[in-house]
Amino acid sequence: MRIIRDPVFIASNDRGAAAAIGNFDGVHLGHRAVIDLTRSVSNGAPLGVLTFEPHPREYFAPDAPSFRLMNAEAKANRLSKLGVDLLYQVPFNDTIAPLSPRDFAQTVIRDRLGLTHVVVGEDFHFGSGRAGNIDDLRAFGAEMGFGVTIAPILSTDAGDVSSTAIRDALSKGKPQTAAQMLGHWHRIDGPVITGEQRGRELGFPTANMSLDGVHQPKFGVYAVEVDVLEGPLTGQYKGAASIGVRPTFNGEIPNCETFLFDFSGDLYGTHLSIALVDYLRGEEKFDDLDALIAQMDADCIRAREILANV
Repeated sequence: MRIIRDPVFIASNDRGAAAAIGNFDGVHLGHRAVIDLTRSVSNGAPLGVLTFEPHPREYFAPDAPSFRLMNAEAKANRLSKLGVDLLYQVPFNDTIAPLSPRDFAQTVIRDRLGLTHVVVGEDFHFGSGRAGNIDDLRAFGAEMGFGVTIAPILSTDAGDVSSTAIRDALSKGKPQTAAQMLGHWHRIDGPVITGEQRGRELGFPTANMSLDGVHQPKFGVYAVEVDVLEGPLTGQYKGAASIGVRPTFNGEIPNCETFLFDFSGDLYGTHLSIALVDYLRGEEKFDDLDALIAQMDADCIRAREILANV
């Protein structure tokens, strides 16, 4: 998959794709349905995805709490696995944001990217103030020479699939509900950073990861699956992760601390992918370390039992 980050200086062989358009945060089952529909109507054109970086919500409200289900790198990795040929990461900036729906269709879709066909969800809006809708897009496509297909909203037993609904499930400590809509476990991806090494002192050495820039799930302890993505220890492991501020130690900055079962080695700087499988309990403040260690032992026993059946 090739990633095109500058739609102005675009090579001729990167034009002319059939592309799904949207933010694709989480790359959930609804997004995958849109991509599959795009593939079916591509008529031999490269399969593309047109998305935006930063996410428009980050552009308009840069100081708001982080909401993304995945960062740009994780999103690109997931889209690549779905067989996407071209990922257009259009910069959402002072040039793109003010474009009217007509100007967006003409400037971005037709002139710069030369898309032959676009596929969007039925709730798609575009242009300044989200003024354009699917009827406008159909009309512009007929006028400007690109095909338009509308994908219906996908529903599962968990309800209509959307990034908003997935965030809500994670905020309530329901990773399995989120997974029903995602089609995969929700993951926290990133490098292992240096922590305060208290876990090592307690007999539970943990891999610490930042939550900056992504939606924070409900604080507490989770049963997790862990992919070590690089280095000599590359592989898949099981474990227990604590997400939150570590109230026993008066912490303030949320992070993710993961204890890998039956593991030994140095993971500092290594990229991990932590899959949230089940929520075990809420975050607690313990009166003493012995009580904390006893609870961590219990958490690990329960996590092993859950993961043995996954």
